[in-house]
Amino acid sequence: MRKFLTSTLAAALLAVAVPALASEGPALEHQNWTWNGPFGQYDPAQLRRGFQVFREICSNCHSMKLVAYRNLGYLGFTEDEVKAIAAEKQVQDGPNDQGDMYARPARPSDRFVPPFPNDQAARVANNGALPPDLSLINKARAGGPDYIYAVLTGFRDTPPDGVTIPDGMYYNVAFPGHQIAMPPPINDDQVTYADGTKATKEQIAKDAVAFLNWAAEPELDQRHSLGVKALIFVFVMTLLFYALKRKIWANVH
Repeated sequence: MRKFLTSTLAAALLAVAVPALASEGPALEHQNWTWNGPFGQYDPAQLRRGFQVFREICSNCHSMKLVAYRNLGYLGFTEDEVKAIAAEKQVQDGPNDQGDMYARPARPSDRFVPPFPNDQAARVANNGALPPDLSLINKARAGGPDYIYAVLTGFRDTPPDGVTIPDGMYYNVAFPGHQIAMPPPINDDQVTYADGTKATKEQIAKDAVAFLNWAAEPELDQRHSLGVKALIFVFVMTLLFYALKRKIWANVH
């Protein structure tokens, strides 16, 4: 009986493990992100460039339903700039005094307006594929920002010999299974940065990933700053307690 249970358990674990291993993509190349490490901080200029990439490219298909326009103030946008950015989109509100729903310009308090009214409309516009919401994408995918960057830069015009890509799919070296429904989203010089940064495909991808990481962890700078202050406090208190111990025990012997 024990042997039977052991064999059954092993088979069940193997059945779970094999698909998981098969779905793993290639090893990810680690990127040098500014926010990595206990002293890491976001680059404000990069975050603004990343928002520009999202605004001009990503937002045509992807939503960010957990981010409000007023949050852009943390990126250095003025109140008037935030109002202007929000007002570019229309949202449904109401009912009014007559009981009817109506459209109005978005306000800073509104969440980012999605490109499609519902998931079904998004699927119809994307050949049946549902573009994921990007609010927490950096936290929702194994590999985090390194994986998102690898996917954005991992498209290839021609798949390897012997690999057939169905119509409506694209070959991507980083995506598990290497077949992805999203067409290559970025190219060199697809955006024009106001700060003069050269808009290579790799730079655009890094800026977009930085903005997406900020959206998923907007409090990271404050958390790292608090952690450093806590370490300094602990270090200073350790020195004081050590000095106090030496003072108290100096005359014991």
